[in-house]
Amino acid sequence: MNTPSELKYTKDHEWIKIEGNVATIGITDFAQGELGDIVYVDIDTVDDDLDNGAVFGSVEAVKTVSDLFLPIAGKVTEFNSELEAQPELLNTDPYGDGWIIKLEIADGADQSDLLSAEEYQAIIG
Repeated sequence: MNTPSELKYTKDHEWIKIEGNVATIGITDFAQGELGDIVYVDIDTVDDDLDNGAVFGSVEAVKTVSDLFLPIAGKVTEFNSELEAQPELLNTDPYGDGWIIKLEIADGADQSDLLSAEEYQAIIG
């Protein structure tokens, strides 16, 4: 299972890459493996200010739909438009071209719930 050490993770199987006050967010390799073939990504929260834990969209796989939870409070600034035509990027490159949103991190946003790669690995076994 691929779990890049430079990223942070959530118990809900999202990853987050923080660069200054901008965060890039996607789903983990573990999550895409559990979901199976992803056929649609629904994000309707661009330009919305959301709290930590809020649903920012959903991922539809062949047999299920799964909500996506924001790992840190902020404003959704961008959706990866490549996912409209190629939702399978979440399966083939979850930490690269399969990123889902970019977020402007809210001032003073709580990052205490974010997990290191080692902590996340311990959760998924």
